Amino acid sequence: MKNAKELQQERAQIFHDLADGRVPKRVPVGGNIGIEFCIQYAGLPLAKTQWTLEGVEEAMDKACQITGSDLYPLGPARPPIGYQILGSRTNVMGSKGFIQHPEVSVMEADEYDDFIKNPHEFIMEKALPRMDKELDTDPVTRSIVYAKAVKAHFDYLDRYAQIDEKLIEKYGFYRIPPESAGMALSPLDYIADFLRGFKGIVMDLRRCPEKVAEACEAILPMIVKMGTPPVISKYGQTFMPLHMAPFLRTSDFENIYWPTFSRTIQALADKGQRVFMFCDHDWMRYLDHLYELPENTCIAFEFGDPKVIKEKLGKRHILSGLYPMTYLKTATKQECVDKAKELLF
Repeated sequence: MKNAKELQQERAQIFHDLADGRVPKRVPVGGNIGIEFCIQYAGLPLAKTQWTLEGVEEAMDKACQITGSDLYPLGPARPPIGYQILGSRTNVMGSKGFIQHPEVSVMEADEYDDFIKNPHEFIMEKALPRMDKELDTDPVTRSIVYAKAVKAHFDYLDRYAQIDEKLIEKYGFYRIPPESAGMALSPLDYIADFLRGFKGIVMDLRRCPEKVAEACEAILPMIVKMGTPPVISKYGQTFMPLHMAPFLRTSDFENIYWPTFSRTIQALADKGQRVFMFCDHDWMRYLDHLYELPENTCIAFEFGDPKVIKEKLGKRHILSGLYPMTYLKTATKQECVDKAKELLF
């Protein structure tokens, strides 16, 4: 029986081999469990616990005991206090304790020119005050509110970070090099998710596709900067959750989504930073495009044909995902195991 440190070293070698293009000694396991579900599994009140954090370390420890993940399995926390201070309209805790994301449009269809001219200024001066009610005030008060929210946000995350550190060492989970994690969106996803909303961007792609394309170009440098962590490492990763592509016409994907999306990943790869992208919904019609991304890009799929995906992308990229989450709720233990074996072999 390996101790935690030996297990951590073995896991590190597996993931480093993967990143270096070598076949690891076994298939690495990477699962991610939301903090909310850890709290529920421990029988704690979800809403209250997210505010007080009472019992949350024990809940997270319990989740670590039942997972077979090589990676640290617990997802990032979302501090409700920061959202409350800001008066967030886009992150709102629902009656059951889950933080919901209402459809909110904070940019009008006729404001593309203003955004294209200076994306950062537009976001800071117009979008954020519309997104967060308490920022819709004079500059001095806005600065004070924002400072309070940031302080509360990072104080909250620091408490989680201390727990994370203890559990990683206790159970020997692999972790990427310090400060080598980043997060970004594709330019079109950023505009859709944070500015126009799903309904708005779909209308814009039909009414003013050239403006959408220009907006994607305008925000590209900011997206690359957002996705670049303090420490560049081929063993690190920039996470990119991808949303809009499956809902687009193929022509819109090829002409508007793909150009700046692919250049974002290429720009990060040129810096030496690997991307881990999650393809929301079904990306089967875009597999040939994904093949052209920088070698050893990590691609996780929600849905799709595993055999076709492996045949088209398996020799160039690092693939994961495709496990049907409904099995965890509706299937027997043996059926869950059999499905995992099916995907592996």
